[in-house]
Amino acid sequence: MDVTKDNLFMYLAVSAALFTIGCIGVLTRRNAIIVFMCIELMLNAVNLTLVTFSHLHNNATGSLFVFFVMVIAAAEAVVGLAIIIALFRNRQEVDINNVNIFKW
Repeated sequence: MDVTKDNLFMYLAVSAALFTIGCIGVLTRRNAIIVFMCIELMLNAVNLTLVTFSHLHNNATGSLFVFFVMVIAAAEAVVGLAIIIALFRNRQEVDINNVNIFKW
């Protein structure tokens, strides 16, 4: 990956498109698994931006942040899927609008 100021726009455009697709997916979908996939897509868009600027400035700080974002994303996926499995076992559905665990 050779990032110069000439092709910087292309990397940032792909990252913005991925983030926009993920954001639209989070706001419009009701299936919890698809929402988690869209959140992962948004995190990967941010990772692409961090790596792009890291290579542009010849600095490893962005790549270090990418490592921490990946660790947080993995932990989020584990906890989120555990919650989804628990909800599916109790309610037999994963529709976000129909799940209200605080309802008496």
